Amino acid sequence: MYKIGVMGDKDSIYGFSSVGLTVMPVEEPAEGVKLLKRVADEFAVIFITERLAEEMDSEIQKYRERTVPAIIPIPGVTGNTGIGMKNVSRSVEQAVGSDILAD
Repeated sequence: MYKIGVMGDKDSIYGFSSVGLTVMPVEEPAEGVKLLKRVADEFAVIFITERLAEEMDSEIQKYRERTVPAIIPIPGVTGNTGIGMKNVSRSVEQAVGSDILAD
């Protein structure tokens, strides 16, 4: 059975453990890449803080075409960087043929 996990800095992710998600604290991008490679086959969804996702972008791209895990950027305690919305816009544009979410 697949799990749902959250990767990122401790302050941003520990609250997710209270709703039953697996928290995976990561401070350095290299550590995150190793962890992602190790756990990718166990998780259906991995939420990852935007800051960490930006720093691990080349590794995350390898999983874009796969069904699982879905890797979803979320804002961290430092705030929203916009990467999550960029990914949504890119997916919508790919599905619809144009960026219908553009301002």
